[in-house]
Amino acid sequence: MLIKLIRYMRGYGKESVLGPLFKLLEATFELFVPLVIASMIDKGIRLENTAHIWKMGGVLLLLGVVGLAFSITAQYFAARAAVGTSAEIRRTLFERTTRLSAQQLDKNGVAGLTQRLTGDVDQVQNGINLTLRLLLRSPFVVFGAMVMAFFVDAGSAWIFAVAIPILGAVVFGVMAWSLPLFKRAQKAMDLAMGITRENLTGARVIRAFGRENEENERFTNQAEALSDRKRRAGHVSALTGPLTCVVVNLALAALIYTGALRVEGGVISQGELVALVNYMSQILVELIKFANLIVSITKAMACFNRVQSVIELDENAPGDENGRVSFGESDTVVKFESVTFTYPGAGAPSIKDVSFEAKKGETVGIVGPTGSGKSTIAQLITRFYDATEGKISMYGKDVTALSSKDIRRRTGVVEQKTLLFSGTISENIRWGKTDADEGEITSALQNAQGLDIVKAKAEGLEAPVGQGGRALSGGQRQRVAIARALIRKPEILILDDSASALDFATDARLRAAIRNMQGESTVFIISQRASSVRHADKILVMEEGCVKAMGTHDQLMDESDLYREIYFSQFPEGEAYV
Repeated sequence: MLIKLIRYMRGYGKESVLGPLFKLLEATFELFVPLVIASMIDKGIRLENTAHIWKMGGVLLLLGVVGLAFSITAQYFAARAAVGTSAEIRRTLFERTTRLSAQQLDKNGVAGLTQRLTGDVDQVQNGINLTLRLLLRSPFVVFGAMVMAFFVDAGSAWIFAVAIPILGAVVFGVMAWSLPLFKRAQKAMDLAMGITRENLTGARVIRAFGRENEENERFTNQAEALSDRKRRAGHVSALTGPLTCVVVNLALAALIYTGALRVEGGVISQGELVALVNYMSQILVELIKFANLIVSITKAMACFNRVQSVIELDENAPGDENGRVSFGESDTVVKFESVTFTYPGAGAPSIKDVSFEAKKGETVGIVGPTGSGKSTIAQLITRFYDATEGKISMYGKDVTALSSKDIRRRTGVVEQKTLLFSGTISENIRWGKTDADEGEITSALQNAQGLDIVKAKAEGLEAPVGQGGRALSGGQRQRVAIARALIRKPEILILDDSASALDFATDARLRAAIRNMQGESTVFIISQRASSVRHADKILVMEEGCVKAMGTHDQLMDESDLYREIYFSQFPEGEAYV
């Protein structure tokens, strides 16, 4: 996994080298500080040599200034590498999420993907920054201090040789213990993010049903679970500091005792003992830094694993563009042959053994009770999902062999849940055709029965719609979405219950406009309204995932009890229909 992370840092090789290098230079100067202090004590204070004291004080000041300059430079390069690498990871992750299949999106969830794009990548950035600054510096100071201790007094330095392996075992032992705990905490964070997102997007529904207390309790329970997991991970990682201090303090006690005996015996000077104690203190400080660094690296690698797991998702799914064939020439635009589909994790198929075909220029109506599998057919035509069993063809070619981009380039879709984006009305309609001029936009709106929307706005086509289309009513959002699909003049137009918020008169005018502009387009109208599919060339009557009947309106009125039941539930017998 580390090799994969390094790949993202290839564009910042210079910064990744210079950052640690300047930190090592700073550490080198720091290792000379105890020797300068020892000289100040032995040759200055003990001999009352004021000039030497001032001289060594100047050397200390110089070491401090140069070390500060090196530290700032190292921080600059480390920050550039960390920020640049995290930006590359975030770009790659976002690009990958836009190519995920509907199945992969369902599995990972919006909240989980959002957390990976934000909090997880930020944690990786922090880990890279700290790693470049401390990963080499801290071990360098620790072993450098031990070497310098042997240089000062080999007889006392054995304490360093014993203490450092024990300290290393403590640090890496805690790291191995805490890593799984941090992974569990991140999973709990995903769940908390999911609840938060639901409550923010569904705030009106929650208030309308008076469910504030229940939602607060649900969030509180998840927040407590998250807090509990983070607390456990924190408790384990917090052991590093105390355990390290215990080992170092014991080593200091042994060092002072041994050093005092050697000073009394005249083997070493007082200044040299102070230097040894300073080196042990440096080791303590660096190991505490290193322990915190290990915790940060542990979190960062856990987060990077989560990010990389999305980036490396199997692309052999709807959306993969490798090895695709071209569209064929056929009057049969769409053909289902014994198609069965089960959503991932579902206990039963959503559609079963569905067979039909749609010719060029035909209008196919799909009607049926709620949950009968109507929208699933639309999802399969656009290849957001692949059939579990059976075969789906488009222009005579198996859709799994076609490019998903080509399929969707030829398709205009208006889904049940209308989604508009932040921007203006014209910008949202241009999603269907980026180079559309004002005349084309106006024509598409006219066909979608939406001209009254812009006439009612002072800004006209440039009226803002807000995120999700908040500035528009449900019916207005649907008509803008229909205009967005019509403006690209698709070969296949799918209207999935897209007129549910329209009144019957507007719905009738919309269907008439689509018939007039249809040309060679194949239109699928999915609806629970019998009036919406009445004029279709072919109507599929769905129930419990199966096609119970197929034919024209007149044929079905004669032959299908289910269709008559649907029709007369909306239009009592004898009442005129639209």
